[in-house]
Amino acid sequence: MTPSKAPETSASASESDSDSAALRVPSNGGLTSKTARERLAADGPNELPTVRPPPAWRLIAAQLFHFFAILLWVAGALAIVAGMAELGIAIFLVIVVNGLFAYVQEHRAERAAHKLQALLPRRAVVERDGAWLEVDARELVVGDLVSLSSGDRISADVRVVRGRGLLVDCSTLTGESVPVGVVEGGDAFAGTFVVEGEAQAHVVSTGSKTRLALIAKLTGSRTRPRTPLAREIDRLVHVVALVAVGIGVLFFATGALVGLALRDGFLFAIGVAVALVPEGLLPTVTLSLAMGASRMAKRGALVRRLEAVETLGSTTFICSDKTGTLTSNQMSVVEIWSPAGTGRIRGRGYEPAAELDMSPEVLRAAERLALAAARSSSGRALKREGTWVARGDPMEAALHALTMRLGIDVRTDERDRPEIARFSFDPHRRRMSVAVAGVAYTKGAPDSVLPLCVNGESAQGAAAEMSTRGLRVIAVATRALASAPKTVEDLESNLELLGLVGLIDPPRPEVKGALEACHRAGMRVAIVTGDHPGTACAIAREVGLRTDLVVIGSDLPDDDAILGALLDRDGVVACRVSPEQKLRIARALQARGHVVAMTGDGVNDGPALQQADIGIAMGLSGTDVARDAADVVLLDDRFETIVHAIEHGRATFANIRRFLTYHLTDNVAELAPFALWALSGGRFPLALSVLQILCLDLLTDQLPALALGAEPPSGRAMSEPPHRRRLIDSQLLLRAFGVLGPVEALVEIAVFTTVLMSFGWRPGVGPLAASDLAVASGAAFGAIVIGQSATALACRSWSRPGWRVSLRTNPLLISAFVVTFGVTALLVYVPALARLLGHAPPTAQGLLLAFLAFPAVLLADAAHKFWIGRGARRTIA
Repeated sequence: MTPSKAPETSASASESDSDSAALRVPSNGGLTSKTARERLAADGPNELPTVRPPPAWRLIAAQLFHFFAILLWVAGALAIVAGMAELGIAIFLVIVVNGLFAYVQEHRAERAAHKLQALLPRRAVVERDGAWLEVDARELVVGDLVSLSSGDRISADVRVVRGRGLLVDCSTLTGESVPVGVVEGGDAFAGTFVVEGEAQAHVVSTGSKTRLALIAKLTGSRTRPRTPLAREIDRLVHVVALVAVGIGVLFFATGALVGLALRDGFLFAIGVAVALVPEGLLPTVTLSLAMGASRMAKRGALVRRLEAVETLGSTTFICSDKTGTLTSNQMSVVEIWSPAGTGRIRGRGYEPAAELDMSPEVLRAAERLALAAARSSSGRALKREGTWVARGDPMEAALHALTMRLGIDVRTDERDRPEIARFSFDPHRRRMSVAVAGVAYTKGAPDSVLPLCVNGESAQGAAAEMSTRGLRVIAVATRALASAPKTVEDLESNLELLGLVGLIDPPRPEVKGALEACHRAGMRVAIVTGDHPGTACAIAREVGLRTDLVVIGSDLPDDDAILGALLDRDGVVACRVSPEQKLRIARALQARGHVVAMTGDGVNDGPALQQADIGIAMGLSGTDVARDAADVVLLDDRFETIVHAIEHGRATFANIRRFLTYHLTDNVAELAPFALWALSGGRFPLALSVLQILCLDLLTDQLPALALGAEPPSGRAMSEPPHRRRLIDSQLLLRAFGVLGPVEALVEIAVFTTVLMSFGWRPGVGPLAASDLAVASGAAFGAIVIGQSATALACRSWSRPGWRVSLRTNPLLISAFVVTFGVTALLVYVPALARLLGHAPPTAQGLLLAFLAFPAVLLADAAHKFWIGRGARRTIA
């Protein structure tokens, strides 16, 4: 941003407004109270437009009436129609409990625009009726003359009419980490604050016409894209609905063919269709995501939307901000150059302690240089609540920290030698000077200071070399004064160069390893920042990011397809990027099939965070706007935490596939008795009732399924490219319907048949006693529960046999088995419950045969994995 030009994001939107506003701004002085009141009545208060969040009932309704929930509502209603009122009520309770749980997890509405209001101060100093007075910032109007000084938060968009050394921190709006100088005729914007200097400025825009309001509008108008998990669950639910209805129709037709009354056949078909609907799937998915979110929170990533847990695991492209994300957001002096030689400093943040690498001669020169730099600065490093932080300009705080590291007490020097004159930083001069007792000190950009020095040429090469390494270089000079200077020209001439200071906002130490992990995991990473190209490229090199392409925001192609093709590579560095351009970048990459994660911490990042598939905000250094617009908030601001969150996201996706395999296997075992009954024309007895199947779905299967959702990340989670497979694919279907399900069903039918034959039953021969059928049904019920326990162990790994995966890594599974077998014992051996379900306790023979389901399932699974592994090894060979 240049001093006399508004940032790119507001130029097109506010150009006409600024032109018309100029007609209402007086040429000098402020307004009268009467004019201010009239304009306040006409334009409204200086506050951001608010967006009413959706009412709670609408949010709850969205959780209770999406497609899957509607499917369950229909299933419950049909169960009641079929005479199974208890089942229908149970299904309704599942819907309500799951909906309320999801609402509690995600009830926080989008409040980014509301949080922007906190960036406006409550009071402002204005000239009214020829006198300066303090007013509520809401009462500012176009044409008001406001007074700005160091530390002030700017209340409206203003144009400077008189000023001296005005520096404005625009980082929350532009992403630029270095304060911007604003000269007479230049603009400053609502929500920014004055770092240094003072000025008087006319208000040119208030309330909804400010640039801050434009960003609020962008943030509030964004519609979040549907997550990959939501799209997959929609697809799964549609398939389940079609299968359930289709099988229900098939069984109705079969019942009619074997002679069932139409009413009985209809009720039977309804029961089968209801039994095939996975009532427990929705709460299992929700609770699995909640467990993933809990694990992420322990690693420093707070999830605001549950579906974001899985979306993280799908991430293929990370667009990372620089300041505060890859860097520590703390300027630090790392190198000095003086005519005596070069010295290096290694320290943390603004702490006084540091390691010095310099000769005694360089140390003496560094002491003079550091004192001069600190005396010509107003920013300071202070200890606040046990932590050293910057007050004022971070660069000047770093110069003050340098004096402390060299053992110099600037406060003592300031007390003994007070200032005589100060010439604040001017963006045209690009330097700042002070005069103290008989000495002048100047600091500024090398190309501004070196020409004023009698020995400046000797430092030209050093300054250029330091800049190429990405250091922010400051030249420091001095001269003796015979008398107090009357003009800045008197002071800034015939200077003696003391040396150069090289500063950097250091990268976080863990970023390099985290980026390497991203590359191993097949994800692309780009730096998307509002900062200077040189600074961004230097950070990219230091953290090990392969900078294949460096682009400036103003040079981005207008066509989104071309933009996506340009950026779709690893190691892109996009600099001087505006909020709208961040939006375009996210959309362009999404159009190319990427799942985009976007990080940010400023107000300007809000719209892009909402557009991205996964918005990640900084919790420590970020603004409320960024945090409210994001899906995930990093509590520690560490890029490494993003990688850990992605790892847990991948684990969550794998866990959802695990318990989907588990559920589908169970459906095969549950459907097999009905299929056998239908194929035999009703001559083979029905091993299970619809109520037994619902008990399996809602009682005995749920805890092992939830335990599978708690599986920790495997060692291979971050060693493969991002998953692009669907939740249900051919591999999963083959495993559930071709291996685990058939084996479980085969054992179930074999147990049922063996027990019946032990009572003398033969197919098609003689009547069957109801008590004998109940005992055989109890044995079949137990076989399914035991077989499902083995399936749970088998589903823990896609490559290793179930007995090779230690239960110690998932103790919840042990608890699930204990509770499941306890519930099964109650359902089978408590007479009232057994009669309700239509079965009876199995004989000792039946129970022994039922336990054969456990080794049968595990052995079949191990054989399948061995066969698949051998095929993979052949392919590699």
